Amino acid sequence: MPLTTRRRAGWSWRTLLPWAIGVVPVACGLAVMNWQIDRDLRASSHATAAQVVEHVERILDSLSSTAHALLPLAGSPCTQVKLALRGQVTRNAFVRSTNLFQHNTLYCSSLFGEFDEVVDASEYTNGTLWLMDGNSVTPGHPLLVYRASEGDHGAISTVDGDHLLTALRLIGPDDTLQIRVGNDWMGKDGIVHKGVPPTAATAAVTLSSTRYPFSVYGGYGAEKQGQLLRSHYPALLSLLMVLGVLAGAACHWQIRRATSPRAELQRALEADEFLPYFQPVVRKGDYRWAGAEVLMRWNHPREGLVRPDLFIPYAEHSGQIVAMTRALMLHTAQSLAPYAALLEDGFHIGINITADHCRDLSLLDDCRTFLQHFPPGRVALTLELTERKLIEATPVALELFEKLHDMGVMIALDDFGTGQSSLNYLRQFKVDYLKIDQSFVAMIGVDALSLHILDTIIELSGKLGLGIVAEGVETEAQRDYLAQHAVDFQQGYLFARPMPAEAFLEALAARSGVSRLPQDAPPEIMRG
Repeated sequence: MPLTTRRRAGWSWRTLLPWAIGVVPVACGLAVMNWQIDRDLRASSHATAAQVVEHVERILDSLSSTAHALLPLAGSPCTQVKLALRGQVTRNAFVRSTNLFQHNTLYCSSLFGEFDEVVDASEYTNGTLWLMDGNSVTPGHPLLVYRASEGDHGAISTVDGDHLLTALRLIGPDDTLQIRVGNDWMGKDGIVHKGVPPTAATAAVTLSSTRYPFSVYGGYGAEKQGQLLRSHYPALLSLLMVLGVLAGAACHWQIRRATSPRAELQRALEADEFLPYFQPVVRKGDYRWAGAEVLMRWNHPREGLVRPDLFIPYAEHSGQIVAMTRALMLHTAQSLAPYAALLEDGFHIGINITADHCRDLSLLDDCRTFLQHFPPGRVALTLELTERKLIEATPVALELFEKLHDMGVMIALDDFGTGQSSLNYLRQFKVDYLKIDQSFVAMIGVDALSLHILDTIIELSGKLGLGIVAEGVETEAQRDYLAQHAVDFQQGYLFARPMPAEAFLEALAARSGVSRLPQDAPPEIMRG
């Protein structure tokens, strides 16, 4: 419905006032949302740039320690020291090659042994760091080179530019990020340019390392603010429009009372209309059901099953998601507990939580109540952190996660690799599992870049000692690829679709060799 109309002769202020009233909440709401988005973008841009600086500093720490370890060998014959050079490459994950020079001539390399190449100290920023656009071995491929010298001799260590690209693309997938060393800089395209990096159109930030001569330029494109307004606030924008239209229309005619979404969710909660659906998770090797993710479905009395994307975002925005999750956990426990014998010991049950659950310690009581329904060790409860709202590392949140781990509850990062804070969560919270987003799994055999990111996530989980779950597995090719890469658990339509409690229990019974469920099934299950 338009908020303005063509003015006709004879209209008075009484006719125009309703339209003006309708415009006010929309205009004010847009102004506040734009201000909030701009503020959030600036904070996010600064935090992302800081993470990139920290990551590159860790890479350079490895290069620096390697170069200084080899510095005493500079000047020795190459035949005597080349094994030491290669040993440093083997022991350091970031180091690609090591080299020795004297009298401004590189005479020994871990790649070729004896070598002869001019070393120009003026090409290194502060005499130590150089961002190259390639060398004779890999022309056009970026390299970051660290130089340590003492008198007329010294050592050089290099890192492949792919490590820098991984940091730029994983830490800030939506940011405009560049690394600058002296008069050279590189962005996410992996090409080394000369001069000063272009300034980002939105939330531009420049952070310089206090330990090494490099800087990180961050920010977002001009379209980012509009994208966030459309993608993060659709419910709020719709609500503003509805409020504006209703405020204006109420001055002209009587309308039927619109049902408040909040009131409708509260009514559904009191009517016990939110039901658990279970999507099995299979383990590697034998692909047996090792657990299940519990998904919320709304069994509306008139509309039937309502898709979660139609009510979960509003429930999170309105703060009702905590009560809805508590009811879902109780419903799940009451549905599964009478049939706990069908579950293997340590059967994983995954429940999604958001930032709203981390503002107090009431989640501890909910988890304790859930686990008390089952024999000790029968169920392993896993809370999956979603990133629709940022979870801040407040003292309350840190205490909550610590006590959850003491209780035996595990923590998983849901949709890992797509949110802006996934790596930050790994640093701030004790996490047990990473759940690879289905968008990366879908690119297996299709998109090489996404496949590299997927491999990096799998490698990262291994280095951190974390379990890993792949979501959205729909083809045998995806299943086999993940199995070859030792992914612990898989989940997707290839194995089973989400199903109501009764169907889930019947499938469990069939897999356990039980012909049918007991006839005295509790009413929670029979409602399905």
